[in-house]
Amino acid sequence: MPKRSVLYNKQDKLRGDESAAVTFDIGLAKIKEMADVGSDRSYKNGRKRKKIDQTVEIVMHLGIDPKHADQMVRGAMSLPKGIGKTRRVIAFCEGEMAESAKAAGAIEVGVDELVQKIQDGWLDFDVAIAHPSMMGRVGKLGRILGPQGKMPTPKAGTVTPEVETAVREFTAGRLEFRNDDGGNIHLPIGKVSFSVEDLKENAEAVVKHIKSVKPPAAKGHYIKRVCLSATRTPSVTIDDAA
Repeated sequence: MPKRSVLYNKQDKLRGDESAAVTFDIGLAKIKEMADVGSDRSYKNGRKRKKIDQTVEIVMHLGIDPKHADQMVRGAMSLPKGIGKTRRVIAFCEGEMAESAKAAGAIEVGVDELVQKIQDGWLDFDVAIAHPSMMGRVGKLGRILGPQGKMPTPKAGTVTPEVETAVREFTAGRLEFRNDDGGNIHLPIGKVSFSVEDLKENAEAVVKHIKSVKPPAAKGHYIKRVCLSATRTPSVTIDDAA
């Protein structure tokens, strides 16, 4: 059994039975309580530790076979209460559209020069948006951006003629999601500084949306398990989300 830290053991006591499933209200209250453990600790030199506003994440284990393309679950969505973070967005577009994208919050705009910049190793962004007419030139980045989940795709809403709108939405926190090799979806739902009510509203919005995009080829129990955790806390299983 792996050795656990003093902090983890304190949080684990607050969590209670690891196998017990609880409601969103109880689970989120536990997450906030666990995240607060150790926030008043000091380093050995007496300097106070900086309190971190940890990200709260929802993980959903789905009844899909990730090896089959027709059971892939991916897309994009906005959360009703946001995620408490501004995302760095770039846009592949030209002319007036590029100017509008820049004004909407894109940190870089362009096509050929931007493609070359990325090929040279620059990847300091979170989301890439592209106008459909640009994909013939952007497609060469597939081997670089694809493995990182940053390649623009129509299904994720990042290839669109409405570039300015997409930039504004993704900058404000619109989220892309895609199941991993284990059939899991991971999404942030806010910060521990959010109220339980706001985190719950975001979590329920995620569950509702994932249910709405269930692949027709997926059979049997679709949402098998839902868990919540913060950046530095154990996870809590939710019983009212499937």
